[in-house]
Amino acid sequence: MSGVIDLRLPERPEPDWPRRHVAELCDALRAVDVAGVARLGRDLGRRLLAGHRLLAAGNGGSAAQAQHLTAELVGRFKQERPALSAIALHAETSTVTALANDYGVEEIFARQVEAHGRPGDVLVVLSTSGRSPNLVRAAEAGHTRGMSVWSLTGRSPNPLASTSDLAVSVASTDTAVIQEVHQVLVHVLCDAVDREVVAALALGSAGRPAGAASAAGAGSPEGRS
Repeated sequence: MSGVIDLRLPERPEPDWPRRHVAELCDALRAVDVAGVARLGRDLGRRLLAGHRLLAAGNGGSAAQAQHLTAELVGRFKQERPALSAIALHAETSTVTALANDYGVEEIFARQVEAHGRPGDVLVVLSTSGRSPNLVRAAEAGHTRGMSVWSLTGRSPNPLASTSDLAVSVASTDTAVIQEVHQVLVHVLCDAVDREVVAALALGSAGRPAGAASAAGAGSPEGRS
């Protein structure tokens, strides 16, 4: 009797979901204004180089993507450049749990925006539904603080897109598709930031007046500690 066990599985029809998922993902990506997102990234790069800050927030998988964004900005995406100020609001666990306990989950991001946000800063909020009350509250707090509020959401209209200065809405109702498109857009933002910062610094080192390349559209940071 042979001691070899045949572990080959019987052939089964290939499931149709992966193929349909990839097709829907490709359709959703084609519908996104990638050039517009890159323009946002260049604007963000100018603001951060001028001394402003990015705050980012999301729930669940969107929280992970918000933290991915801030990690790439504090570190780098593809090009070496100075560190840029970016904070993922869900990542401060003691603060988040204290705020949830004392003020309720709807205030966990808004309270931090009130603490950290300054005029000219940018708040990026990510939500597959666009209906998370704590993110809508964060967006409202961002406006109160004089911040620019940008959102990445699922299909619009939705409350978060309506509360934002600029919204990029993914034409899908599938959570997985929306999250995957958001991840691509995060990378498009990061690439544009890298390019803008590196180009601005190169212009400055070539004799351009200090701050001329980075101040456009950004204003002066106030009250930074």
